Amino acid sequence: MDRRQFLALGGIGFGGLLVPSAFTRAIAAEELESSLDVAMKKSLADAALGAARDSGASYCDVRIGRYLRQFVITREDKVQNVVNTESTGVGVRVIADGAWGFAATNALTADGVANAARQAAAIAKANAKIQSAPVQFAKAPGYGEVSWKTPIVKNAMAVPIKDKVDLLLGVNAAAIKAGANFVNSTLFLVNEQKYFASTDGSYIDQDVHRIWAPLEVTAIDQASGKFRTRDGLSAPMGMGYEYLDGTAAGKTTLPNGVVVYGMSYDMEEDAVAAAKHAQAKLKAPSVKPGKYDLVLDPSHTWLTIHESVGHPLELDRVLGYEANYAGTSFATLDKRRDKFRYGSDEVTIFADKTQKGSLGGVGYDDEGVKTKRWDLIRDGILVDYQTIRDQAHILGKTESDGCCYADSWSSVQFQRMANVSLAPGKQKLSVADLIKDVENGIYIIGDGSFSIDQQRYNAQFGGQLFYEIKDGKITQQIEDVAYQIRTPEFWNACAAVCDESDYRMGGSFFDGKGQPGQVSAVSHGSSTARFNGINVINTARSLG
Repeated sequence: MDRRQFLALGGIGFGGLLVPSAFTRAIAAEELESSLDVAMKKSLADAALGAARDSGASYCDVRIGRYLRQFVITREDKVQNVVNTESTGVGVRVIADGAWGFAATNALTADGVANAARQAAAIAKANAKIQSAPVQFAKAPGYGEVSWKTPIVKNAMAVPIKDKVDLLLGVNAAAIKAGANFVNSTLFLVNEQKYFASTDGSYIDQDVHRIWAPLEVTAIDQASGKFRTRDGLSAPMGMGYEYLDGTAAGKTTLPNGVVVYGMSYDMEEDAVAAAKHAQAKLKAPSVKPGKYDLVLDPSHTWLTIHESVGHPLELDRVLGYEANYAGTSFATLDKRRDKFRYGSDEVTIFADKTQKGSLGGVGYDDEGVKTKRWDLIRDGILVDYQTIRDQAHILGKTESDGCCYADSWSSVQFQRMANVSLAPGKQKLSVADLIKDVENGIYIIGDGSFSIDQQRYNAQFGGQLFYEIKDGKITQQIEDVAYQIRTPEFWNACAAVCDESDYRMGGSFFDGKGQPGQVSAVSHGSSTARFNGINVINTARSLG
């Protein structure tokens, strides 16, 4: 688990995800396989929509959600926790007198949802008295009764807990046998059963699945007490339990022999490799600070994309709406107008809520907008941001980008990051061919600790594995590497991106934003990329 995941879990309350709250209850594992009747959900939605209209709302949307989570947490030969939770209820959002109002209820009755709609309308009318300008809400078509499901092969919620525990304990045992002193492994499983209805005429039923299998292995030098860790190289995915099948087609062996994963993950194989890598890190020489050409694997680059592109191009952040908590952005609106050069000609970065296997992949967002792909940076030039329906007019758009999301029926939906990815290179280029032209570089695999300022301009990133490159050859494993960037300088230093055959996704399972805090899940893809002349520091050096 990297720093981003830890801070999101800690800041929003990991305990809140594990321990039932007022609106979340612990359930038997068998209940994770059930769902609400679609006809019942439509009936409730119609009751809320009717009550909202009768209360003077010019617009209303209703979200009926059943949010299911299962977490299985182990360490060495012990099961630390198994948690199954459910949260079910209805959120109603309206525009009345040109202002927003929101209310929610866990009473799944016609009277309960109608009361919530009337309360939302009353709140909107109260807000209108102090609002300086009415909401400008982009139109969206009504889709009628439609449905969308994550294209899974095997529902992870239907797999017996014993099988999951046996998998994790087997993974831990394999890591210990391979030389690890400590090992943690976890399964995070999420199923969001979401029903959306609106006065636009949409009735959208969606069944969304996500899975993440993080692990961390620690090796200790008993003589010195020195220790090193290596996290797993899995990615959280919008898939079912088939992700853990570990098929050969889902694996890639890199030029240095490290095995990385795409649409399939072999957890035990990775745990054994992690134990060996952690031991090697104990003996690896420390990096010499200086300027290097960096070769960044997609298992690393996802986090750099997330922090230095995904967040600064969220329009609400650009406008200062998130300044109190998440910060602002250096990528202000004038930069789009002036065709700001965000990166080199090699850099095209796109947003895509339709990507198969991605964490943010859905058919429709939480405002009933059909999802799509669009460019944010094209051939290095900033061309767009991420917007929702009440922001579209600010950019002169007539429609939303479809990136509105709420993490619960009891939370109001707002603008969240889409899957934001670096497009593969247009010319055929393998990782080996990219490396052979590097005279003095470092190959970085896996994400690590990071820090970044409030405007997403100055940042520092670590990783999991580091390899020295000399005269086009990978020579040795090294340690204590972190690189420093200024966002535009870094992306303008991008000299090459491998072709689509190397494209893989990473992502954040618990990305925190908003007050009160909400979490979302988002993927970031790329192929291996080269960045020239990047400043590298030694994280083990002391100023004392």
